[in-house]
Amino acid sequence: MANTIKRILVPVDFSAASRAALWRATELATALGATIDLLHVVDVPKPQHMAAEFYVPVPLEYLKDVKSQTEDHLRDWLATANVPSSAPREIAEGKPYVEIVKYARDRGIDLIVMGTHGRGGMSHLLLGSVADKVVRTAPCPVMTVRDEGASASPAPGLS
Repeated sequence: MANTIKRILVPVDFSAASRAALWRATELATALGATIDLLHVVDVPKPQHMAAEFYVPVPLEYLKDVKSQTEDHLRDWLATANVPSSAPREIAEGKPYVEIVKYARDRGIDLIVMGTHGRGGMSHLLLGSVADKVVRTAPCPVMTVRDEGASASPAPGLS
């Protein structure tokens, strides 16, 4: 069977789980001869998702600062993760899972490798999970990676 994984997307939110995913993706890319794309999504509410009387636009200067700081972080991560500085990287605005899936679909990504925080219970119910939503809607396989320092709790009935 021919290797069909040529492009790997790593969505990064600069958490420990995201860093673990980037390291795993670089190992895979090296082994498979694949390239890595990096994506960071700034979660900016869109006006159409909010009632007009509650919507306050995010100041443009704030968005410029966030994008500049994100570029710096991405550059640092590339340097420490053995990823070529020429690797495609993008900063998108919107709902993280929507932008991740859109990026993968639009750019012909073969595999998404992303961190997961492993939340359970009420926090998962209230916050949802970007990784869960990406797994359910992505146009390609998704590998989730937990932060190796996170304490793993067994699934119910497995303890």
